[in-house]
Amino acid sequence: MHERLTEPRWSALLVPRLVLPLAVLLGGVLLHSMNVLITATLLPSIVADIGGGKLMSWPTTAFVAASIIAATGTAVVSRAIGNRRAFCGGAVVYAAGAVLCALAPSFVLIIGGRFVQGLGSGLLSALAYVLVRSVFAEPLWPRVFGMLAGVWSVTVLAVPLIGGVFAGYGNWRGAFLTVAGVGGLLATGVPGRQCRRRSDRAPASRAPGGLDLRRDRSAVMCRCVARPGGQGHAHRGCCRSVRDYATDRSSGDSTLLPSDAFSLRSPAGAGLWMVLLLSVAYSPLAIYVPLFLQRLHGLEPLPAGYMVAAAPLAWTGAVLTVASFAEEWPRRLIVAGPIAMSVSLLGVAALIAPGPVAGLLPPIALIGIGIGASWAFIAQRVMSGAKDSEETVAAASLATVQQAGIALGAAIAGLVANASGIGAGLHLDSIRRAAFWVPLVFVAAPVVACALCIRSNSVTGRSGRTSALAANKGSNLGRP
Repeated sequence: MHERLTEPRWSALLVPRLVLPLAVLLGGVLLHSMNVLITATLLPSIVADIGGGKLMSWPTTAFVAASIIAATGTAVVSRAIGNRRAFCGGAVVYAAGAVLCALAPSFVLIIGGRFVQGLGSGLLSALAYVLVRSVFAEPLWPRVFGMLAGVWSVTVLAVPLIGGVFAGYGNWRGAFLTVAGVGGLLATGVPGRQCRRRSDRAPASRAPGGLDLRRDRSAVMCRCVARPGGQGHAHRGCCRSVRDYATDRSSGDSTLLPSDAFSLRSPAGAGLWMVLLLSVAYSPLAIYVPLFLQRLHGLEPLPAGYMVAAAPLAWTGAVLTVASFAEEWPRRLIVAGPIAMSVSLLGVAALIAPGPVAGLLPPIALIGIGIGASWAFIAQRVMSGAKDSEETVAAASLATVQQAGIALGAAIAGLVANASGIGAGLHLDSIRRAAFWVPLVFVAAPVVACALCIRSNSVTGRSGRTSALAANKGSNLGRP
């Protein structure tokens, strides 16, 4: 049972029974953050070495499609073999994918290695949300998300440097081998004691088991990665697959999402829409901005990587800053965050081609601040608003929906970039057009998310008032 903490402090996370699951969560986030930042730094060097410019968005698309598939089955895997074994297995699969990337002779095999990495990362990221929901008290959730974001502050400083050094010396394969080594160390270094799992006793009717690959949207995501018929057709197939996934409001026997997923009448449903849209808006940053910076402004891989790293670093700072905010602040921040992202994407679109390069730092950082200021409170709203017996499914769905948003964002970014002329070659004019249109198209996503945040606040406010009236009515019963 959760501890009752009236005024939780950061030290409350360091009690003995919470240290092991917290270490598992931090290790999983470490692997994920290494993947994101190293890939953003290395992609231009990979393309220069083995080609594949037309497929630049596909390593990310393959990664997130596989992540969705793995996240779908996280709860059943955890229940079957335990959280420790699930974590170790995810780390091993992730490391195997990194080795495949390191040995790849062609860009197609890079995509295959990223798909394998995505299977491991999807398991780790979904397990993180399940453990937050089942192990930590609700007042601690924003602080746990703050610590998870704090891992980015370490990798933001170290990983672009590692990737930039390897790319600068023409040895991008060594960077993937380094990531594989970290995954192997984490897999063998987890203590033998399993994490506490209250969610294991969840009713079997809502357990994410019995996956049906014929109707599972994540399987469609997998097929769209391997779909033949050309780049444009494949990107459109991915967009349709994620659209179908997002509009699939789960029925009672669903294994993927809670029954009120994406319903605007419930806080959890509106919260999942926000997670999807903010992930869509954030995803193109790591795919194309390093390419734009290197080709348009002559930046080396290392400084280009650090420019992109300003967003996750700002995300970390924002989450840690707002983790202790209470009362009306969460309601305000989940509206202010998407507004900040919209403004910052406009700034990136306006400045990335003409420059100056230094002027891009504030809007890139503001993207991270916007999502960081609102993310923990949106996740808290989804998990606390889950229906009875759907708590585990709702927690695991956060990672699944996040990865679906990244997949959709990568697919849309690829369509926009190819329509701008990048698909015909990395010519300067086509890169300039793509540098303007890619961030501009994604302004719409946080704008819609902002509208949904306002609606969610009103729904949550009505629910809170109804609960308060019911409590007052109950407390007055029997009084003269």
